[in-house]
Amino acid sequence: MTTVRITRNALTRSTLAALSGLLAGFASLAVAELVSAAVRPEASPVTAVGGAAIDRTPAGVKDWAIRNFGEDDKLVLQLGIVVTLALFALAVGLLALRHRRTGSAAVLVFGVVGTSAAISRPDSTGLVDGLPSLLGSVVGAVLLYVLIGRLTGPHRDTGDEPAGERADEPEHEAGWDRRGFVIAATAAAAASTAAGAVGRALNSRSSQNAVASREAVTLPRPASPAQPIPAGAQLRVRGISPFTTPNDSFYRVDTALVVPKVDANSWRLRVHGKGVRRDLEFTYQDLLERPLIEREITLCCVSNEVGGPYIGHARWIGVRLADLLKEAGVKPPSRGGEADQIIARSVDGMTLGTPVEDVMDGRDAMLAVGMNGEPLPFVNGFPVRMLVPGLYGYVSACKWIEDIELTTFDDYDAYWVKRKWARKAPIKTQSRIDTPKPFGRPEAGTVMVAGVAWAQHRGIEKVEIRVDDGPWRPAQLAEQGTVDTWRQWSYPWKATPGGHTLTVRATDRTGELQTEKRTKTVPDGASGWHSVVVTVD
Repeated sequence: MTTVRITRNALTRSTLAALSGLLAGFASLAVAELVSAAVRPEASPVTAVGGAAIDRTPAGVKDWAIRNFGEDDKLVLQLGIVVTLALFALAVGLLALRHRRTGSAAVLVFGVVGTSAAISRPDSTGLVDGLPSLLGSVVGAVLLYVLIGRLTGPHRDTGDEPAGERADEPEHEAGWDRRGFVIAATAAAAASTAAGAVGRALNSRSSQNAVASREAVTLPRPASPAQPIPAGAQLRVRGISPFTTPNDSFYRVDTALVVPKVDANSWRLRVHGKGVRRDLEFTYQDLLERPLIEREITLCCVSNEVGGPYIGHARWIGVRLADLLKEAGVKPPSRGGEADQIIARSVDGMTLGTPVEDVMDGRDAMLAVGMNGEPLPFVNGFPVRMLVPGLYGYVSACKWIEDIELTTFDDYDAYWVKRKWARKAPIKTQSRIDTPKPFGRPEAGTVMVAGVAWAQHRGIEKVEIRVDDGPWRPAQLAEQGTVDTWRQWSYPWKATPGGHTLTVRATDRTGELQTEKRTKTVPDGASGWHSVVVTVD
């Protein structure tokens, strides 16, 4: 009976030690959340570590995550961080039961990792960003030391002797302070929950000004309105993508673990660098008071696989970027300008590099303030984002932009270029089958095959469909909005029973035929023909 009691006591204490580790980890994160409210929300450990993990993840792995998890990739990363921290906390709790000081000190690893991640982020404000992780880990270490002290008994409060050394003495196993442990653990859990809740509330309050500033915006009428969308641009085919993508359905691919919420009233944009005769600074109101242009532009992410979803169309309102550059005295390289690259910086430290020549060649490159008739949603870059028709987003579509620096490609590599993506990335001619869906089972007879094709800033001239290994047949084209928009197409297919492969390809208005050659998204976008396999009943 004595042996059974000892074993049960040992198992109970091990379980409670592991629980103590979890409580210490929870307390560390809760206190860090509270402290981050006094520093800045981006300095909280999970956000900082997640951002650092994204920065250090190889391009191929990021591409795999986007391909497999889509827009949930950041949620998966956050859950992975939390699970890793929980497992580490469990292990630390068990270690502390045998080596109390060593185990408690191990909690400080939380602080070291979090602090290092916070101060190494591109948007770091300095050493102060490390305070949340540092103070949180100190509180966690002290809490674990106290809790383990309740499990090892008063005679073990300061030692680092292995807990199992006196396991042959029943009275020793029974001597730990059950009541003291329950009181300390309950109090710690309650205090940590309160600290975390207060921290989250304070951090959310810091974004209220940003929300209020967006709600107060009334977009002016554009000096140069967009051309009306042609009546025949939207086909009446079930399953095809809408010509205009609703704001809440627009794709999101970026590295921001937490969407920045920027107060438009305090936002500033600086223009400076090589070839700039005088630095310029603009407020949000400055931009709204300038002549605005309104344009229909389709955006596409370089991470879009063949047939992928990371493309969308919207009506954008903004300031012509070339006008701002000209005011600063900037000339394109073709006219003797010193700079051939624009480095756009986001409030979260992201950098994107754009060819100056493309921005100033007459296309509708802009600093957008509105999207589909409303101020930019936060997720899409409020208060201001950059976009350049015809270029993939990673070299042109900087969200939450706050700085424009003129430089050269020789002097500076932007964020994605440092990770082996191409410096210049014009959008490739592509097409996609929206309906029927892959592995669909349409009925025999006339089946409408339909989808979209795009070659921004060149336009789509022709779309062709092939059934199995048969000849290419021309699809019926919807009206082309502008050369900067995608184009819908359809093809009435006389479907016969059995399995079939449908393939699509497009030709742009320069005469370039979409290539059959399959390439991955890295380094400058995927290529190849999109196919779907269906079974006709």
